Amino acid sequence: MVARKSLFTIILGFVAVGSYAYGKGGSTSGPAPSAEELLKDSDRARGALEGGISWEIDVETFEDGGQNKVHYLVKVKGVDALAEAVAPARNKGETMLFNDRNLWFFKPGLKKPVAISARQKLMGQAANGDIASTNYYRDYEGKVTGEDKIGSADCYKLELKAKAKNVTYDGIRYWISKKDHLGLKAEFLTVSGDMFKSAMFKYNNNVSIDGKPSLFVSEMDILDALKQGSHTVIKYSNPKPESHPDSQFNINNLVR
Repeated sequence: MVARKSLFTIILGFVAVGSYAYGKGGSTSGPAPSAEELLKDSDRARGALEGGISWEIDVETFEDGGQNKVHYLVKVKGVDALAEAVAPARNKGETMLFNDRNLWFFKPGLKKPVAISARQKLMGQAANGDIASTNYYRDYEGKVTGEDKIGSADCYKLELKAKAKNVTYDGIRYWISKKDHLGLKAEFLTVSGDMFKSAMFKYNNNVSIDGKPSLFVSEMDILDALKQGSHTVIKYSNPKPESHPDSQFNINNLVR
């Protein structure tokens, strides 16, 4: 009887240990998300939302002992975006229009918009393509290459390769948090795979998605990999879902 009781106790012990292991992250945790799922989730927190959205940004550069700042209003609808400088006075009215992957620039005094590249430098380390909504899922082939930590956050590490020549970067190393699927760090690469700048992200804004508050990017700090102390900070404010008419993204309406 004692032997049978001991055996029964041992079996119960194995069941309890097995149940504990299962509950702590065995098969209940499910498979790791794919690169596509991670990119879709992280894109939403950086402006790639269904429907319309708007926000404001300050692009501030620090280089060669100098400092410069421009304030923009940004409106996004699907694959289209409009960014208009409102301050300081010397930049007021400068406008960039993103029609899918095509980009146009206009400012007071020009007779018509000028086609420009998303890769072209905007200010300091910020490229033109950095200030509109992020759509890494659309623009890059992604692959999860491992796991890493950014600060105290556990992250998936991804390698992204451009799907087309007219996207902002040839390649990106991207760290996305496991907990919230937020992009925390990026290294931007040349076509040969060399890093020429990097960025860190913060998410202290909230925006309503499907009636629920969701974290939204508040800062992107871009550092020059070769020039120490040279960096550009993009600060995001007042993100809000907003309906925009298609006419706002029509190139013919830039000239007013």
